Amino acid sequence: KGYDKSKIERINLSTTISTNAIVEKKTSTVGMIIEPGPGMPYEHLACGDENVFISGYVDHRGNVIEDLKEYEIEEAAKKFKEKNIESFAIIGKFSTRNPKHEIKIKKLLEKEITDPASNDAPTITLGHTMSGKLNFPRRVFTSYLNSAVYSTFKEFAENIKLSMEREGISAPIFILKADGGTMSIDKAIEKPVETILSGPAASFMGISAMIPTDKDAILLDVGGTTTDIFFLADGVPLFEPLGIKIDEYKTLVRAIYTVSIGLGGDSTIEINKGEIKIGPVREGKPYAFGGPKPTPTDAMIVLDLIDDEVFEFFKDDKDIQYIKKRAYDAMNFLGKEIGKEDKDMASLVLDTMADMIKTKIDEILDEINQKPVYTIKELLYGKKLQPKLINIIGGPAKVLAPILEEKFKLPCYYPESFQIANAIGAALSRPTAEITMHVDTSKKTLSVPELNLFEKVSSRFDLNTAKNKALELVKEGAKAMGASENE
Repeated sequence: KGYDKSKIERINLSTTISTNAIVEKKTSTVGMIIEPGPGMPYEHLACGDENVFISGYVDHRGNVIEDLKEYEIEEAAKKFKEKNIESFAIIGKFSTRNPKHEIKIKKLLEKEITDPASNDAPTITLGHTMSGKLNFPRRVFTSYLNSAVYSTFKEFAENIKLSMEREGISAPIFILKADGGTMSIDKAIEKPVETILSGPAASFMGISAMIPTDKDAILLDVGGTTTDIFFLADGVPLFEPLGIKIDEYKTLVRAIYTVSIGLGGDSTIEINKGEIKIGPVREGKPYAFGGPKPTPTDAMIVLDLIDDEVFEFFKDDKDIQYIKKRAYDAMNFLGKEIGKEDKDMASLVLDTMADMIKTKIDEILDEINQKPVYTIKELLYGKKLQPKLINIIGGPAKVLAPILEEKFKLPCYYPESFQIANAIGAALSRPTAEITMHVDTSKKTLSVPELNLFEKVSSRFDLNTAKNKALELVKEGAKAMGASENE
């Protein structure tokens, strides 16, 4: 309120809608057509609601070795219709080198399943459009997830557009990707799988911008439901070299390395056989604010660690006193089970929360230091991560910083606007693009699957020409993501 909306130049949104849909199993039904070719067993690639493995084969150089059998696609369509499948994905093993079969299967499938009455085109993801990297299993799972979240994300995106229209805001809308960059909302509708882990990406961008460092570091965003954990090597973020894993699916979605645990300010606390258990479930608001179970926020209220602005919505002192009384009730309820008074119980809750974070981080660091360290810039051979500090954001950041300092024996910093650091991170993000250019100098072909580019090149195409061409094409990729001329 009170701002000139015409001055808004861009809207950057971080959203958990795709991640939540996958984790909560609230995705569309997906029919998979997979062309595995000869070689290894392929049953482990099955995902979605109906899997059809077909004949046909394109080799690693893009040569068609075995043609499609069209009747197999017709039979697949019948199966999909019988099961009322909503979305589809088509993946061939070496489609990034030659997408001819995927494109043909799509035309055949559309012909069989499009309802003539509505004429609405079905949602079909083609594997070669997901990434130019070679990894068939990851391509299968990435394509599946893209179709699985398509309808959910599209509805979300259309509602966002309508909201902006109602508010009289005409600025372009961008969505954060898992790599900390952005893509236009229309591009995100095409490839919603790229928005998985959009939330943690915004958090990372916020911490990095507000409290930068050039040292090995642990970065934390402690929210209401989860704690997101990131790492820096010499100030550069660790990166997933192949792609992120979401739920049980390994993907080709490029991303900043992050681990999320079900631990936050509103996580449910229970006593189990004399031991405190916090999370991973969140059952609602903190008990002090009318929620069903005690939470770490209740402990913070009891210890007077909550800033006054939290109570600014409660103008009546009686309301504030009632909130504080319920927080004390929550700690007394827990304390009775292990013989602790309210304040001691509250201290123990926060101490346990910090212990849980430290245990998880120690476990992750052991795992990271047993394999090559990949950063967003390069592979660091022989690098062992040895954090020198912790940077933390999120609602409980100010409260947890001194406790974590004591646990880790490391300085722990939080920025001035720690509560809204992820929003600031989202605002600072800009379009990013990655392309995979493959040139076969014998066949004189060039392919960039991310841009759906497959063309012939001359016999004089050398490495220097390839580098210049790649730079030119990655700029095209960035423009396709919504980048302006000066970005």
